[in-house]
Amino acid sequence: MPLHRKKIFRIPAPAPTTIYVRPGYNRVLAEQFEALKRKRVDLVKDKVEAHSQGDLRENFGFKAAKDAIRAVDRKMTALDRFVARNTFIEVDPVLWLTKPTDTLQLGHVATIEKLDVATNRKHTFTFLITTHGETASDLESGIECLPHNSPLAAALLGLTPNTPAQVTLPAGPALLTVRSLRNPTQSELDRLLTAIQPPEIEED
Repeated sequence: MPLHRKKIFRIPAPAPTTIYVRPGYNRVLAEQFEALKRKRVDLVKDKVEAHSQGDLRENFGFKAAKDAIRAVDRKMTALDRFVARNTFIEVDPVLWLTKPTDTLQLGHVATIEKLDVATNRKHTFTFLITTHGETASDLESGIECLPHNSPLAAALLGLTPNTPAQVTLPAGPALLTVRSLRNPTQSELDRLLTAIQPPEIEED
């Protein structure tokens, strides 16, 4: 049986992972999928109507409807794969207000010192290690959300304050040190945790 070029060079699917999300995230996923289904139904109606208008070779409405349906189908497939490939565990941010702070965990506010090994440049950041997809920042406190499954957060989780750790990040090797570690306040969570948004999904 001959080998097909598409199969030889196809990038393998990412390994299944556990993604921590806020309560309601699974509902948002379901709502997004239903919205795409409804949009597809409307586009099919537009396609049928355009089909009835004559010569398909010059029927731009028909071609546009076909392209739009394909785009929606790709998004639905990507969303379906995203859900099938991962396990989503909902965690309540209320629990973050009183977590033990011996090591850096999901829900902690931490000031991080990052030394780039290649350039010897030092940077300091203050992060709330948070659930999947959070990107907000708080101008009042200077805290930024750092999703737990980002490369930097993955390297930070479990570190002990004031104990440097040599890690390799996408930008290169770095020395990370947790300079301070605490629980967030309720007002900080209120400013940082905005409404849950559907995921930005990369199509295969």
